Amino acid sequence: MNPIRQLFGQTAVYGFGVVLPRLLNYLLLTPFYTRVFERAEYGVITELYAYVVFLIVILTYGMETGYFRYASSRNKRESIYTTVLGSLFITSLAFIVLIILFSVPIAEIIGYSSHPEYIRWLAVIVGIDAFTSIPFARLRLHNRPLKYSIIRILEVSLNILLNLFFLFYCPRHEQDIFIQKVYNADIGVGYVLISNLAASGLKLLLLYRDIIIALKERFDFRILKVILKYSYPLLIAGLAGTINEALDRVLLKHLIPIENGPMEQLGIYGANYKLAVLMTLFVQMFKYAAEPFFFSKSGEKTAKKLYADILSLFVAAGLFIFLLVTIYIDYFILFIGSDFREGVSIVPVVLMANLIMGIFFNLSIWYKLTNKTLIGAWLVIIGASLTVGINVLFIPRYGYVASAWAHLVCYSVMTVLSYLWSRKHYKIDYATGKIGTYILIALVLFGLDRILTVYVPETGLYVKPVLIISALVVYYLFEKRTFAFYSKKQD
Repeated sequence: MNPIRQLFGQTAVYGFGVVLPRLLNYLLLTPFYTRVFERAEYGVITELYAYVVFLIVILTYGMETGYFRYASSRNKRESIYTTVLGSLFITSLAFIVLIILFSVPIAEIIGYSSHPEYIRWLAVIVGIDAFTSIPFARLRLHNRPLKYSIIRILEVSLNILLNLFFLFYCPRHEQDIFIQKVYNADIGVGYVLISNLAASGLKLLLLYRDIIIALKERFDFRILKVILKYSYPLLIAGLAGTINEALDRVLLKHLIPIENGPMEQLGIYGANYKLAVLMTLFVQMFKYAAEPFFFSKSGEKTAKKLYADILSLFVAAGLFIFLLVTIYIDYFILFIGSDFREGVSIVPVVLMANLIMGIFFNLSIWYKLTNKTLIGAWLVIIGASLTVGINVLFIPRYGYVASAWAHLVCYSVMTVLSYLWSRKHYKIDYATGKIGTYILIALVLFGLDRILTVYVPETGLYVKPVLIISALVVYYLFEKRTFAFYSKKQD
């Protein structure tokens, strides 16, 4: 089968499980939240879910990638699954119990002393999500994207329905006897967590068969030791990566001067960050399909050429999304409430940062295949150091704008360093000149659109689609030979 078509076909299928649920969240919940909550209340949601990002990485401790690495061959595949799943069950359960026991002091430390229940609900959500990451990984490894997608869609559908029920329907029917029994207006933002908790419970139930099957094999400590040795650097890299991804949403609350309304600024930042969702989703669904795909193709003679061609196609597709969102930003901005739109200037920066993060993921195959995951950890630690430094130095003066640029700087440095190190350990002849040209073309078209929007706004209706189509045509002409090569190879 044409490997390019196979990868992007699987990427499209995983899109139903990764993109569609999050797109539903974007199309329904983000506009909804930014209209039913004040900016400071939305800031609470933004901050709490930043902690979730950190905790998920800690509780999965690199085992998902470790599972792919060692279960890609059929030797002891089910025993590896049982061992990895059993390990995550123990750690996730221990985490939930400990956090529930110490929820009150934890709530006081992070500034939610009046709502320790938020901490308990988050603990259960995170524990379930960490544990179920391995059954989902098994579905990906066994090429069952349809089941994966159906479960994800049902999960997010329940989450959305419960949000609408508690935050829209109930406040308008408080006199109803049934509503009085199930609804308490004082919970407020907490209903976001309650809805998420119920959806996570549904996900756990739907994965029941994939969890029970692990009981057919024995837990193997020797296998666990091997996988942990491979995966612990990925935990370090994951923690550093979450600093790059989510630390800003924690620091903004503490570094923005109180007179500037830190929670309101956090809410604005969180809402506008969501406007880059198309790029985030594209990168995420590509990662879900690409990781097992890359490992499965590693033994082939043409693997390095395949990896190089995939990166070029990935960049072209990502830049098209960048142009689509930035050129039509006046329409995308309508998805968030009017009180949040002042932060729209960060959207192009966040889009490009997320694309470069995706390039870094593509490059990361060299240290995963050569078992040099510790180098990968150092790469992300360097990026995390930049993230912390830029945020601490510039947030007090520039607010959330500094956080957006911190993402772009740290991902760019990580990508360049990864490329340079890969030349020594696992050399792949990436088409750097072509990729650089792609980026330059996108930036020129973006700049041209900004100039025309400011000085000749009446031309927008006609010029914007021309710019988008021009990018598509140019990228296709550059990649025409690649498509022809793999089509011919298939024949």
